[in-house]
Amino acid sequence: MPHPYLTRVIAGQVSRITRYYDALVQFKPLASDDGSLLLHSDCGMKAAAAKLEDIPEQLTEAGGKRTAILLNGNLNYDLDIEATLGRLKTRLNRLSRVVVVLYNPYFRGVFWLASRIGLRTGPLPSTFVTRESLAELAALSGYEIVQVKPVGYIPFWLLGLGDLINRMLPTVPVVRWFGAAAVVVLRPIAKSEPPSLSIVIPCRNERGNIEAALTRLPSFPAPVEVIFVEGHSSDGTWEEVQRVVAAAGARFKRFKLAAYQQTGNGKSDAVRLGFSKATHDLVTVLDADLTMPPEMLPRFYNAYCAGLADFVNGTRLVYPMEGEAMRFLNRLGNVFFAKALSFVLDARLTDSLCGTKLLRRDDYARMVRWRQDFGDVDPFGDFELLFPAAILGLGIIDVPVHYRARQYGATNIHRFRHGLMLLRMTLIGLFRVKGGARKAPKAP
Repeated sequence: MPHPYLTRVIAGQVSRITRYYDALVQFKPLASDDGSLLLHSDCGMKAAAAKLEDIPEQLTEAGGKRTAILLNGNLNYDLDIEATLGRLKTRLNRLSRVVVVLYNPYFRGVFWLASRIGLRTGPLPSTFVTRESLAELAALSGYEIVQVKPVGYIPFWLLGLGDLINRMLPTVPVVRWFGAAAVVVLRPIAKSEPPSLSIVIPCRNERGNIEAALTRLPSFPAPVEVIFVEGHSSDGTWEEVQRVVAAAGARFKRFKLAAYQQTGNGKSDAVRLGFSKATHDLVTVLDADLTMPPEMLPRFYNAYCAGLADFVNGTRLVYPMEGEAMRFLNRLGNVFFAKALSFVLDARLTDSLCGTKLLRRDDYARMVRWRQDFGDVDPFGDFELLFPAAILGLGIIDVPVHYRARQYGATNIHRFRHGLMLLRMTLIGLFRVKGGARKAPKAP
């Protein structure tokens, strides 16, 4: 086993995801594993499973519980990783994640030396498994790699600098892969039965779009509720919302309708209110300006049901845009932030600022807990969904949409002021999301 310092560094990284999960189960601890990693990892319920049958069956998503299965170094000694992952998948559902601690195979000489001088115990790794080979084995076994975090650069003896350097080096390209280990999160690929859906429509000065938002919504194969959240309009939007909701029984029988007025300000506050009032399995956002056509919402829903990801993100930057839907400088800014966020989150994003995103309602509750720990610093609401989606290992997929010019009202976006605020959020993410985690504290 590695030195206690490295164990606690790894536990700090594992805890970034598991503290928001419902259970952490370490599968088949190695003979040399003293249980320290499981002890130091943060989760409400922790257990060890010596054999496959000891893992509680996860055959339904109905409870919305997320379980992480921890493999601490197992794959470095496994002679048939594909078979191991395949058997493990029979006990999991799409809400489970496999958290693999993979020790750097190129450091075998370092591990040998550490064993000779007493800094580690146990046999030397026997299987030369890299991040690339694990990605192939995961795909063959029915998984997708949704997170890779290198850890463990500087050992404990560097006079207290180890923690700082271990947190900073993951932000440095190329150098970041020279850690002693990596924490890799695998997502089982599994389809879902059609879940119910809550559609939140934030609206401010959008009176002319309220009825069209409903009439253009297509049917879904499960119950749907539509929640309007109006925010301090001056054009009669709230009165129009009330009129449309009152007519629900006669004209919009397909949907359950609700309406609220926000007391705070901004779209982020409106989305939070709408999500807090949602009652269905999935939640999504439809901007009331209808620049993202309501007719395309089923594509987000279908991507989730097909098991392609647990977080579905819209992208406006693939297809040609209509007229003046997005000005040239706005487009450049969106491309920049998409590239920057892809680097920060280690996720493939082509548009980080599209207003339409779809996720599980119980995962949003986890994001609220994450936001309480991280800090309430996002004025727009996009980053406070994307950041935790990456950290929680939800798996993110982009759905291209046709971005239309608005037909009513005026945009609320201020390019330069809002651009500086987005840049600040990106820099916060660089050091607090991409950067390495603090080592876990010593167990009492």
